Amino acid sequence: MLSRYLIYLLFTSFIFISCGDKETIIEIEEINFPELGSDGPYVAGQKYSGVNNYIEYYSGNLPVIIAAPHGGAMMPAQIPDRTVGTTVTDKNTKELSKAVMDVLKSNYGSRPHLIINNLDRKKMDANREVNEATQGNIYAKRAWDEFHHYINSANNKVLEKYSYGLFIDMHGHGANPDGFNDLRIWLGYLLSASELDKTDTELNSVSYQSKSSINKLVEISSENFIQVLRGENSFGNILDDLGYKCLPSLNDPSPKGMRYFSGVYNTSKYGSNGNGGKISSIQLELPLPDVRENSTQWNSFGEALSTALEKYFEKHYKINKLGQ
Repeated sequence: MLSRYLIYLLFTSFIFISCGDKETIIEIEEINFPELGSDGPYVAGQKYSGVNNYIEYYSGNLPVIIAAPHGGAMMPAQIPDRTVGTTVTDKNTKELSKAVMDVLKSNYGSRPHLIINNLDRKKMDANREVNEATQGNIYAKRAWDEFHHYINSANNKVLEKYSYGLFIDMHGHGANPDGFNDLRIWLGYLLSASELDKTDTELNSVSYQSKSSINKLVEISSENFIQVLRGENSFGNILDDLGYKCLPSLNDPSPKGMRYFSGVYNTSKYGSNGNGGKISSIQLELPLPDVRENSTQWNSFGEALSTALEKYFEKHYKINKLGQ
C-alpha cells in the first residue's frame, strides 16, 4: 500500500505580448511513498532505511532506545534550508551513538535500538514538532515521519519483552556565548535550570516528579525523586563516578545560573512525564572535548555509558543483567 502526496513541482509564467495577459501554469505530480511500517516487521540485529536513506533504524533487543536527531550531514537539493529555528549540527553524535550501540552489543550480547537522522539540521530537525522541523517540505516531512515511526516501533518492541525501558536522546553542546566551555554532560529531565536550582526539599514533590521525563522510573524505584534525579544512584552520579562529570549529580546538583538544556520535543514525547507511558527518557547533552572528538573518545564514553546503564537498570528497574 502506498501513501500518496501531491506536490507542486513547477511554477512557470508565460507573458503573452499581444494582449499583455499573464498566465501561470502549475504542473502537479503525484509522489508515492511506501506506507510507514511496510519495511517491517523489524528484526533485532537488522538495519532499516527510510526514503533516500535519510533515516536509519537499527533494531535491537535491549530495553534501551537511543536517538541521534542532530548528527546528520546530508544536504539534498530537494529539501530547501529551514528558515526558522536552530540549524546547528551536533558534531559526531551520529558516530558516537553507533559506537555506543557496538559497545553495548559487545558487552551484553544484545544491542539497543538506534534511530539516526542523516539529514543536516538545516534540512530537518528531528527534535522539534513537525511544522518547525520540516517547514512544509514533503521530503523533510516524510523523513520526520519515518524517524518518529521507528522510535515508536522500538518502544513497542521494548514493551513486548520488558515491562519498562529508557529512551536516550543524544545531543552535543558547545561553548557558551561568552566563550566558556562547560565540560560537563548535561542531563535533561524536562526540569528547567531554575527548577533544578531549588533545594531538595522544594524540588522533591509530586508535581515536579510528574513533570519530569523519569516519572515512571521513580514510581518503580525504591528511591525517591531527588535520589533518582541527583542522588548517589542517579544516572548523572553513576557517570560522574566513571569519570564523566554530569549535571545534575551529587557533586553538581544544579546549574547555579549557568547555561543548561533541559530537554525538548523528543524527551517530552517519549518520556514518562505527566500521564506518560512505561518508558522514561533522558536527554544527553555531551561536550565536544574528551567525549565527541574522535573514535577513541566515542568508545571510551560507550564503555562508561554501558556500565552506567547496567547499574541504573539494576538499581531502579530491578533488571540485574542487561540483555538477559
